[in-house]
Amino acid sequence: MPPLNIAFNPAKDIPSLLGKTILITGANTGLGKASALELARHNPSHLWMAARHPTKGRAAAADVQRHAPAGTAVSFLELDLSSLASVRAAARAFLSSAARLDILLLNAGIMGCPPAVSEDGYEVQFATNHLGHALLLRLLTPLLLTTTTTTTTTADAGAAGAAATSDVRVVSLASVGYKYVTAGTIQFDTLADRDQIMDPSVVSPVQRYTQSKLANVLYAQEVARRFPQFTTVSVDPGAVATELFSREPGDAQMETLQTTVAPQRGRPVEEGVLNPLWAATTVQGVESGRFYEPVGKGGLEEGLALDRDLADRLWQWTEKALEGQEC
Repeated sequence: MPPLNIAFNPAKDIPSLLGKTILITGANTGLGKASALELARHNPSHLWMAARHPTKGRAAAADVQRHAPAGTAVSFLELDLSSLASVRAAARAFLSSAARLDILLLNAGIMGCPPAVSEDGYEVQFATNHLGHALLLRLLTPLLLTTTTTTTTTADAGAAGAAATSDVRVVSLASVGYKYVTAGTIQFDTLADRDQIMDPSVVSPVQRYTQSKLANVLYAQEVARRFPQFTTVSVDPGAVATELFSREPGDAQMETLQTTVAPQRGRPVEEGVLNPLWAATTVQGVESGRFYEPVGKGGLEEGLALDRDLADRLWQWTEKALEGQEC
């Protein structure tokens, strides 16, 4: 593919992150690790890298720490988003240590994997891509709100800094794949029904993925409406050649994506990371509730992404699914 017409250069366009705390999910590889490496270069106070696998996660955190400035701490946080118990444990661990949270990058995800049920009884792609992130955000929202009332230190260079009002952001990695939901809705009645989950003729693995990405777009809109104190957006990184395309066996559609689409059309991670980084750090132009295509192109939502009733239904379904899920 031809290169993107990019007006965002992380090296010069990401402002100083001095004093900020950042948490990234799925940070041990792909877009997550690339985001961590870029953000770490801009002097945040603390960068947390969450991932399922402790060995890989700690190795990635150690690598980012080696590239980070002396004043930036990098920590690993164990987090399996398909498990609500793991999400609660991760939130407890984070909240016991962190005094603020300025940027929450909800990056982790799975795509097109064979039918499976999460330990909590939900379809695994929806559980991982939406429900786990929704719980994490819910548990961390009080800290996000507290951070909006504080100041952080900014500096153009050196150690001298000045206090500035905190600019708190939540960025959810969605996908233009939401446009390919064929059922005309999120099929809520199939999400906790084992028989329907395990039968790919009911909802195919690829459709499970597209519905979870639609949920990312709609949920970000609902969070933005309910919590105007901080900025919440969803973003499409573009078709990026990451492990998302290669680690799951999936079905015939996934095989086509893995063997044909990804090698020929997948953009390098260095390009795919630009839109999430822009949304997380740009000093102007980001509007809460929007879905952004690469790079920083908003106002292109269409179809189900404009369905306010569906967004509200998703919020209500999620609230019910997360009842009693506290730290």
